[in-house]
Amino acid sequence: MSLSISKVPTPINEPVKGYAPGSPERTSLKVRLAQMAAERIDMPLLINGKEMRTGKLAQSSMPHRHAHVLGDYHQAGTAEVQQAIAAATDAQKDWANLPWEARAAVFLKAADLLAGPYRDTSNAATMLGQSKTCHQAEIDAACELVDFFRFNVAFYERLLKEQPYVSAPGTWNRLEHRPLEGFVFAVSPFNFTSIAANLPTAPALCGNTVVWKPASTAVYSAHFLMKLFKQAGLPDGVINLVPGSGATVGDPVLASKDLAGVHFTGSTRVFNQMWRTIGNNIDLYRSYPRLVGETGGKDFIIAHPSADPVALVTAITRGAFEYQGQKCSAASRVYVPSNLWPKVKDLLVAQVESIKMGDVADFSNFMGAVIDAGSYKTQKAAIDQAKAASDASILVGGQCDDSEGYFVRPTVIITTNPGYRTLCDELFGPVLTLHVYAESKWLETLDIVDQTSPYALTGAIFAQDRYAIQQGVERLRNAAGNFYINDKPTGAVIGQQPFGGARASGTNDKAGSVLNLQRWISPRTIKETFAPPTDYRYPFMQPE
Repeated sequence: MSLSISKVPTPINEPVKGYAPGSPERTSLKVRLAQMAAERIDMPLLINGKEMRTGKLAQSSMPHRHAHVLGDYHQAGTAEVQQAIAAATDAQKDWANLPWEARAAVFLKAADLLAGPYRDTSNAATMLGQSKTCHQAEIDAACELVDFFRFNVAFYERLLKEQPYVSAPGTWNRLEHRPLEGFVFAVSPFNFTSIAANLPTAPALCGNTVVWKPASTAVYSAHFLMKLFKQAGLPDGVINLVPGSGATVGDPVLASKDLAGVHFTGSTRVFNQMWRTIGNNIDLYRSYPRLVGETGGKDFIIAHPSADPVALVTAITRGAFEYQGQKCSAASRVYVPSNLWPKVKDLLVAQVESIKMGDVADFSNFMGAVIDAGSYKTQKAAIDQAKAASDASILVGGQCDDSEGYFVRPTVIITTNPGYRTLCDELFGPVLTLHVYAESKWLETLDIVDQTSPYALTGAIFAQDRYAIQQGVERLRNAAGNFYINDKPTGAVIGQQPFGGARASGTNDKAGSVLNLQRWISPRTIKETFAPPTDYRYPFMQPE
């Protein structure tokens, strides 16, 4: 795979549109929202470029108006999954043999289409199907996805330039950046359209072909992503869309000898199950599958006694409650020193009580609904438990209503117990737990933050004291793969903060960087000798 002298365009982060009243982007998006909400579409599987309808249907509905069905999607069975595997393996040779620039051009075109004529469709699908506000959809389904496409191409070009440093006289050493041998299984979550698209396309850029299972609660946006890929010129069979239940799709995929890798974002429990199954099947595979996973999180904010309380509260509110707390990086546990607590308490209660939530088509809302009935039950159970607990109570929020949509008011639980359940367990919703610690116990509390949760995805420290900041950096070194100082623990930007965590939060392969792309290549070292030796004997063997 040669690297020509051509250079891809230098990427810059896609500007975020503001959608202010009277702006052209607001007017245009509202028109597209109305058009898409008025349709009930049919969503087939897409295997080898062909639409397939199984007749086994499930519904995609608006979380904030769950009686409103956006479309009906066909679910894959074992036969369709096997066809997708065959399509991916059959397509790989031609796709991998394309010049790398030809593959890159597909995704650069996808970026320009998404930044332009496809922007409203991607944003509207994410708003309607995943209950994101226009701002949250814009930074996800438009800007971050455009960034993934453009920056991944630049990262891949950089990766291809990695070559042996020296060739001895009479030889030429070079490195071929092959794709993996087999297909990649991409399993994507509901919460980020950009992540859902990156999971199949990052391996595809590197010459791999993909079987893609989107989250059942995000098939609607995945349907439109496949249309975008097709419009950008992605050949048939490179990415094959197979919605369906985890076991129905996953079991035949994980049993295939041609499984070369898994690109996963989702729960720790599911990733552990997949890893365990692959381990048990290890003798079946042609090669050891690459396992790349970004999983759960119990992300923290800890404030030092020197922290600015106003900045702290704003970070808590945005970090915990934007997109209903349904971000892998969302703040879900907060530690506040006793000296700041009176002011923080008043500011936090006032901010949370002022949050407006409802239908995301109303652009004045800060929050929409949680994704489905299962999430609603999880949040409500945690709230009800706190209401009945002797060592916890509801500081603000706590109201739940699923009569029209799955609405959970932004809720702050306060507890005197640093081991309280909701300080430890992932809820993935708009329920934050806060613990007030004695201001003299700063170092001890850093250790509590590090040891309380099995996860290590994101975390933030607020302090003005530089020594305290350094103490936090050192003591929390392994507590978060993305660490923030005087900022909320959400909002990683491609090219600026590569994203991923360790411990129970995943393999920390840093989406949005060259570190992730290198997992999707299998390098081959080639040494060519121009004048090979013709005598096996070495000089030391000559007689005295």
